[in-house]
Amino acid sequence: MKLILLGAPGAGKGTQAEVICDKLGIPAVSTGNILRAAIKNETEMGLKAKSFIDSGALVPDSVIISIIKERLAEEDCQKGFILDGVPRTLAQAEALEEMGVEIDCAVDIEVSDEVIMQRLSGRRVCSACGASYHTLYKPSQQPEVCDRCGGKLIIRKDDEPATIQERLKTYHQLTEPLIEFYRQRGKLLEVDGQGEVADITAKVMAGLEAVSK
Repeated sequence: MKLILLGAPGAGKGTQAEVICDKLGIPAVSTGNILRAAIKNETEMGLKAKSFIDSGALVPDSVIISIIKERLAEEDCQKGFILDGVPRTLAQAEALEEMGVEIDCAVDIEVSDEVIMQRLSGRRVCSACGASYHTLYKPSQQPEVCDRCGGKLIIRKDDEPATIQERLKTYHQLTEPLIEFYRQRGKLLEVDGQGEVADITAKVMAGLEAVSK
């Protein structure tokens, strides 16, 4: 299956992508990884992307979509894929269609802003070894101290409340319209993303099985 995962930052897209890839035997195609690989391998599109990055400009949608199309033509994507990090805007979704990239289903993992705030603002990372914790779901034995190495636990910039609110605002403005875009095409699967990870995965897989019939 050719899939897109939609949802706000912190909705659990990465976690579900890992499980779906494993269960369906398809790769997760990450925009960031593809860009880095294309630049490293000095492909035509990679060099084009590098010229924008080096000048401090954003890489245009047309270049990103071309790089993705190159990646999707590789052998491991022939049985399907999950797009990770694209499309993020209506313009990117339309560009994918224009370039002939077909999508079977867009899975929208629905989580309220309140739960997103709770999930992300509770995350802690060890400043020394990088171990991850959460004040509610995976607390350290001693507050703000890493169980593994005794390092100080910190809040990443991305997980500060003001940053989370800004990321949610960007999501609602730019990415949320994709839900209606794929609904109109009859390709939207909406899943409640609040609850246990295994339960959410079960809902996603049941939905995808129904779509594939």
